[in-house]
Amino acid sequence: MVRRISLGVAAALLALTACDSNDVPSPAQREADGLRPPSPQVTNTVELRGDGLAAGPEAFYFAAGRREVETALSAILGEPSGTSANDECGAGPMEMTDFEGGLTVNIANDVLVGWLWRMPQEGDAPPTQDIALVGDLQLGRSRAEAEAARGFLAITDSTLGEEFSLGTQLGGFIEADQVSILYAGTQCFFR
Repeated sequence: MVRRISLGVAAALLALTACDSNDVPSPAQREADGLRPPSPQVTNTVELRGDGLAAGPEAFYFAAGRREVETALSAILGEPSGTSANDECGAGPMEMTDFEGGLTVNIANDVLVGWLWRMPQEGDAPPTQDIALVGDLQLGRSRAEAEAARGFLAITDSTLGEEFSLGTQLGGFIEADQVSILYAGTQCFFR
């Protein structure tokens, strides 16, 4: 049996697909597709992933609700150390919530759209709990370890410094021959 889709229905489906600005399926769509966030393996740890993060026993894909994500992170890392907003990000207005340990979560339209994890800077309190990227590469690792990581690709035309990608979902920066920043999802970088 051959099914035919009318030209109008096909155009409507194409228009709906084109409206998605960041190709992140909604939680309802992930559920319908049978995709569930993988269960974290360690409690009292924040685990960073290319498609979201886990905070203790709870895992969140990008597009998860702000309140749920920030509540779960606060239970492990303590209350946020600061917040900021930038209405001029290339991806649109974004709010950033900072936590101890160098973790920033990026929020747009009240949902998680990205995270950025950086080395402590002057005046930062040391992390009180573990934060880790899934996989072997972590903050502070050497340039050689970063370059040997699976999926490593130097971004030679970056205007932001020594930037690299790890596969299609993760990125980072190298300063003073060590990994200084790791990130995933939507960022407010001005290139």
